[in-house]
Amino acid sequence: MKNTQPTLHRRQFTAALAGGLLLPTLALAKDTALPIPASLPGAAQTAAAKKEPLVILVSLPGCPYCEVVRRNYLLPARTEAGLHAWQLNISDKTTPLVGFDGKATTAAVQIAAWKAGFTPTVLFFGPQGQELAERLVGLGSNDFYGAYLDDRLATARKALGRTA
Repeated sequence: MKNTQPTLHRRQFTAALAGGLLLPTLALAKDTALPIPASLPGAAQTAAAKKEPLVILVSLPGCPYCEVVRRNYLLPARTEAGLHAWQLNISDKTTPLVGFDGKATTAAVQIAAWKAGFTPTVLFFGPQGQELAERLVGLGSNDFYGAYLDDRLATARKALGRTA
């Protein structure tokens, strides 16, 4: 009779190792999520009161480029500079969201209405839901992304009447 115990131990070890390697990645993804707004008008009004645009990241769970934009640019700007940055997940068809029109919707429906179907896309909104700057679509170059983001933020702030 053949002993299958060593194979079982190897499988358990392999599963534990894979799980151990995966858990930090999952924790990192959870830690770098931006908040999800319940109300776009509410979030935009709060931002506009400080002469800031409402910044929305259109994201897809598991998207490595979305993670780079969140982790390297939007989260630091949110925590260090008070940027009003939020995220909406393109595949979220269940979480309630109040749209700029005051009606109940979901992230997936709202993103489709904006025709923002590519991830990551960063949008810059004013208090009435008007786009204040050109969308930042994709992550073409990590070297210049910060400059592109800063340029869009400056344009959006200028549209809100904020100087320098």
